[in-house]
Amino acid sequence: MSVTALLVSHDGARWLPAVLAGLIGQTLPVDRVVAVDTTSRDESVELVENAFSSAGPDHRVPDLVLDVVHGSTSYPAAVRHGLGLAPTTGPDEWVWLLHDDSNPDPAALAELLAAAEAHPTAAILGPKLREWPSLRRLLEVGLTITGTGRRETGLERGEYDQGQHDEVREVLAVNTAGMLVRREVLEALGGLDEDLPIFGNDIDFGWRAALAGHRTIVVPQAVVFHAEAAHRGIRRTPLTGRHTHYQERRAALLTSLANVSGRSFAWHYVRLFLGSILRVLGFFAVRAVGEGFDELAAVLSVHGRPGQVLAARRERARRREGEPSDVRHLLAPAWLPYRHGLDFVADLGSALTGQAADVAERRRAARTPDQAAAAQQRRSPSGSGEDDEEAYLTDSGLVARFFTNPVAVVLVLFGVLALVAAHEAFGTIVGGALSPVPAAASDWWSLHVSTWLPLGTGTDVPAPAYVLPFAMAAWLMFGHTGAVVSALMLLAVPFAAWGAWRLLAVVGRLVDPLGLPRWLVVWGALTYALVPVSSGAWAEGRFGTVAVAALLPWAAHAALGFVDPDRDRRWRAAWRTALLLALGAAFVPGLWLFALLSTAVVLGAAAVISPRLLKERDSWGPPVVAVAATPVLLAPWLVPLVTTGSASGLLLEAGRITVDQVTFGGLLTGRLNDLGAPAWLGAVLVALALAALAPRRTRVPVVICWIVALAAAVVSGVLSHVSLDLPSVTTRPSLGLFVVILQGTSIVAAVLGADAYLRRLDEHHPWWQRGLATALAVVAAAVPLGGLGWWLTTPGNALARDAETSVPVYMEQSSLLGQEHGVLVVSGSVEDGITYRIRRDDGTTVGEDEVLTLAAEDTALTDDVRTLVSSPTPAVVAELGDRGVEYVVLTSPADGQVSSLLDATAGLDQASAEDRSTRAWRVDRPLDPASLDRPRSWWRTGLLVLQGLAVLAALVLAAPTVRQRREEQPDA
Repeated sequence: MSVTALLVSHDGARWLPAVLAGLIGQTLPVDRVVAVDTTSRDESVELVENAFSSAGPDHRVPDLVLDVVHGSTSYPAAVRHGLGLAPTTGPDEWVWLLHDDSNPDPAALAELLAAAEAHPTAAILGPKLREWPSLRRLLEVGLTITGTGRRETGLERGEYDQGQHDEVREVLAVNTAGMLVRREVLEALGGLDEDLPIFGNDIDFGWRAALAGHRTIVVPQAVVFHAEAAHRGIRRTPLTGRHTHYQERRAALLTSLANVSGRSFAWHYVRLFLGSILRVLGFFAVRAVGEGFDELAAVLSVHGRPGQVLAARRERARRREGEPSDVRHLLAPAWLPYRHGLDFVADLGSALTGQAADVAERRRAARTPDQAAAAQQRRSPSGSGEDDEEAYLTDSGLVARFFTNPVAVVLVLFGVLALVAAHEAFGTIVGGALSPVPAAASDWWSLHVSTWLPLGTGTDVPAPAYVLPFAMAAWLMFGHTGAVVSALMLLAVPFAAWGAWRLLAVVGRLVDPLGLPRWLVVWGALTYALVPVSSGAWAEGRFGTVAVAALLPWAAHAALGFVDPDRDRRWRAAWRTALLLALGAAFVPGLWLFALLSTAVVLGAAAVISPRLLKERDSWGPPVVAVAATPVLLAPWLVPLVTTGSASGLLLEAGRITVDQVTFGGLLTGRLNDLGAPAWLGAVLVALALAALAPRRTRVPVVICWIVALAAAVVSGVLSHVSLDLPSVTTRPSLGLFVVILQGTSIVAAVLGADAYLRRLDEHHPWWQRGLATALAVVAAAVPLGGLGWWLTTPGNALARDAETSVPVYMEQSSLLGQEHGVLVVSGSVEDGITYRIRRDDGTTVGEDEVLTLAAEDTALTDDVRTLVSSPTPAVVAELGDRGVEYVVLTSPADGQVSSLLDATAGLDQASAEDRSTRAWRVDRPLDPASLDRPRSWWRTGLLVLQGLAVLAALVLAAPTVRQRREEQPDA
């Protein structure tokens, strides 16, 4: 019995001294050593030569054969080359494979050979692998593979060696780091598979050997310490590069498909493909983007080249002698992948929980002992602390703390009263800027993905961007479209309060290490939450302004992450801000334009004040990415909006066009129309913001608030003088966003000024100063209390339960049958002027208003309608039929001159109308279902795919990091 040790090295100088010492120091020495180096860039070759030339007299130095091959040589090729350098010594020759990072215990070879004598049918033997340099942690005691291609060791993570796995047993495979294999078996099976250049060849070889009837056993008494340099990313080679996971997963997939039985091949092929796609999504969910793309590349590499898989299967079948053995007992149990799935979910939950606890701990640890003591003195009379709001969710006695905490009670009571005041939003609502909702969520999906919309006579103006989040929300609400708008109008105020609470808490900590008094934060949050109500936007159904008011504090809170000292958190803040900015811009596009202007101003100021900051990509990159990513996230709406000449939509907001009645006083007091709260509430807020400039301590942040407010005021002042000549109407740009920004910055300034004033006020100040502070507190409290009381007691608004109808019910039902069943609705008279519109499907619904507003006028249809009401002819009637018009309705009060002409027109049959003063006719001609069809645009599909990928990438990049990257292990 002779043993040839075959050592393959590549840049292994950090481990080779110990490995060579372990090899030379074996109690049962090897007969010869074959060393193959793959062009190491360090002194690996010299270390091997010197080790065998300078060994001491205590060791019998084996013969050394050393050769250097190309650096890209795979491990299987290096093994084959090494065998070629050492002619066989006889039928009982063994080959001992070693890596340059695998250090054998002195008795390892002796134990392996002893087991070989005790088990003469074993052709492959492997040692127990322990982690190097820890030496006690188990890595492998035999290997197998699961049905999903996962490498399975049967060990718990981090399990220590206590002799619990020291039984010699048969396994599917053993690691090539320490594998002892009969040379004749190794050569008969064709050696290691060169299609598996560095990973997975051990399991593949063991599987092939088992199918050929050879036994593989693990000998735990033999120990080899393994650094796993390639797997852990400690060493980069030309074979792995920076994509270790790609190589590992590709090897697992190819190994499974090449060796699985013919009966199971089809099932495994499909299972591994779908399972890999799920793994990609799983990696994205835990923000392991690189591993996710590696997983995707691996499955495409294997499944995209079925010829390679079939060739591998043919090669294995050719070398297999006799009937293949049944190896099912050596494979992992079928239930094991499901247990790993449950473990992954548990790990994800633990990681997210741990990260949330870490965030709370960091916030608490940010305070010095003096600051914590000062916070303790500011506790409320009930004894509740001043820590972040998360403390109320983690401390024991949650219910008891809630009822004894006035802040919590006030916040919950405000939320309940806000829902009571917004009770009109329960159910289906229309009016003002709100049109009726479509009948099904599929209508919104169709609007979003369509290139040509069959509205009116058809248009290529894109559907507004908010249609996508509305469609997704309706899908989550089981198709109830009305519930989406109702939920927005009901929850916008509480959601805005929550966001303002978080924003003010963070701003307070940035300005004052002690943070803001909780009652001051409560005042600011509640006051801001009522802005969409007090401005009149809520009562007018302006859901665009309502939505952006709810999202704005969350976007500002995310943007504050740009100043986080941690680089990773700054970039996560960029993607969170981009998502929130895109969502807000979907309702009010001006939000993105204002953010773009603000970013340019801030970076320009930074270039003047501190040019060094602009040299660091991690400083200017996050805000630029947040603003630049927004158009990509909105690409299916933004690109066609510009290319169809409808860019005026960038200055409008969601919903039907309403008329802003904003004056200079209304802009200061935050009033869009006469449906808003009394102006004195807004005037008080402006006065408080002006008074906030007095304290020197917070003057700088207050001035910043005023600069933002003045910028918004200047932009809104310019826009108020702009006239948008739309195809259907002439209007002004929407100013609701700027009213919200002005009110929000005033609230932040007032809160900061009040904090500075209260800090220096104590019992030693004169009574009149304390009295003035009390009076200001009472006046300030009147703002949210007055606004909420006004909302609860004022019923007047533009919202209604039912949409007005101008066509008979049977025509509405007919229009639902298809786009060719359109209804031409004509209003007015010849003397006063005629207006017209075409009703299709369920009429103009939410999401279609902006399209019809921006769609260019069909001059040919206008000419046809003009001819129809003045001198109708059968040709005009035929033209209407070709345009998909089934009925013509002359609304009440119908012009007698027009109706008499239509009664006498050939091709128009009189139809019934529910109102006597309304007249109706049916177009007597065959309907063409394809009258409004247009071919689908390929670039529209491309934009939708781009948006989907961008949203997915932004969600992944914005998520918390819950997987730690591979870190280098300490040297041995």
